[in-house]
Amino acid sequence: MTTVVLPGSFDPFTLGHLDLTRRATALGHHVIVAVSHNPSKKGLLDLEQRTAAIRAALADEGLSEQAEVRTLPRGLLVDFCREVGADAVVRGLRSQLDLSYEEPMARMNRHLAGTDTVFLLTDQSLAHISSSLVREVHALGGDVSDMLPAASLEALRTASDLR
Repeated sequence: MTTVVLPGSFDPFTLGHLDLTRRATALGHHVIVAVSHNPSKKGLLDLEQRTAAIRAALADEGLSEQAEVRTLPRGLLVDFCREVGADAVVRGLRSQLDLSYEEPMARMNRHLAGTDTVFLLTDQSLAHISSSLVREVHALGGDVSDMLPAASLEALRTASDLR
């Protein structure tokens, strides 16, 4: 079994993220969902809320043995990959736009440390879902319950109630 890292801010962890995790484990990988703090993004959930929601979602899906959640420390992703013994990074692609954004980072990770990136095409039924759109729709009173695992939905509702 190889280890791969699925990095992201996961604010919140969506059904698209869960699908990528499930599919990566189905390919025989042990997946480390690496939760990061992205200072360039205006977040809603703190790191603790996000990691707890992801752990619950993985448990609900029966993926706790094949996947784990860790906080991504500041620094280079490739250093984290080396530290945890990961063979590759896994990223989802919803569209050509995602590829344009992800490709230079994948090439840089390969250049810096020989760390490959495995791209998985997002399931078509989930391709319209992004964490930022979910936050926006939720903030405007829209129903996002069919876009999130139950634990992420609860975390989102709780965080919104506190604001």
